[in-house]
Amino acid sequence: MNNKLQVLDQEIGTSQVNGIEYICITDIARYKNSTNTDDLIRNWLRNRNTVEFLGLWEQLNNPGFKPVEFDGFKKLAGLNSFTLTPKQWIESTNAIGIISKAGRYGGTYAQKDIAFEFASWISVEFKLYLIKEFQRLKEQEFVQLGWDIRRNLAKVNYQIHTDAIKENLIPDTLTKQQINAVYASEADLLNMALFGITAKQWRE
Repeated sequence: MNNKLQVLDQEIGTSQVNGIEYICITDIARYKNSTNTDDLIRNWLRNRNTVEFLGLWEQLNNPGFKPVEFDGFKKLAGLNSFTLTPKQWIESTNAIGIISKAGRYGGTYAQKDIAFEFASWISVEFKLYLIKEFQRLKEQEFVQLGWDIRRNLAKVNYQIHTDAIKENLIPDTLTKQQINAVYASEADLLNMALFGITAKQWRE
């Protein structure tokens, strides 16, 4: 799943991998400097506070994280000679909070908590707008999910409902027009229960 967030005129990519929400920090870096995004991310990664934050997140969320390798990075973090790339961090520690993607939606992506931390390092204002826009996207997805669940429930229930009508409510003496009226009336009961409106009201 790939969606786009619009934050202060900057388009930010999102992705979901193995149930984890990721935000493209390459796009966030582009808000600060459109030509040197990789350098900005590397500078952020070499910061001691960043390394400690990433390590703690992984320890809380990643059973496969390698703490010994993390300790090695933590000891070096902050030194003038210390450098760290997303690829080095991922491969050395088996991290899942940051991923690198190639192709159309390529770039460096980070789990939302990590992405918000990076955004704060880039710009506090940008971080706040990013959080607001991300929450708006999640609320929109939640509403859509609720609609899809109700729609699928209606399809299942409609089949059960029509079978019950056929077996229990329709005598052999009714005409085809009368039978259709019974089905429509019962279907409206189902629509009212699930959606709060009849099929006619929905069409209108």
